[in-house]
Amino acid sequence: MENKQKKKISLKEIYPDIKEKIDNGGTVKLPITGISMRPLLIWGRDTVDIVKCENPQKGDIIFYLRDNGQFVLHRIVGVNEKGYILCGDNQWALEYGIQDRHIIGVVNSITRKGKTFDMKNAPYRMYSSLWMGILPIRKFVLPFIRKTKTFIYNICVKIGIIKK
Repeated sequence: MENKQKKKISLKEIYPDIKEKIDNGGTVKLPITGISMRPLLIWGRDTVDIVKCENPQKGDIIFYLRDNGQFVLHRIVGVNEKGYILCGDNQWALEYGIQDRHIIGVVNSITRKGKTFDMKNAPYRMYSSLWMGILPIRKFVLPFIRKTKTFIYNICVKIGIIKK
């Protein structure tokens, strides 16, 4: 049996093709890497469909290119005179000054474990509203959630429910 390994390709290498496809009305499917959009998007499990972004709105998850060349997928949490205000769902530090020129596209659907759901469905909209609503207290909520998960995991290991 032949060992087929997937070749990793950097976004930088294929960016011109991605941009062209999106600009021409196509959809680009990207795997999630990183942890900044947890708990909604999980690295290695989820993929997102990116489409052209005509009129970015608060709550949209956009795929953009920072001035330093870094590709990012974050949520618009506000708008001011200097541009969009963005934040990852797993973060509380805000990023200011992202403008239309930075935006490559917007997420219009997520695929998780083979099931695709649209960003306009009611459960997602509720999640998005809730998650943006707790933005002012995420600095306290996220560490509490992490510590609680670690505590529960350690108990499960200790009593033998989970093997380390």
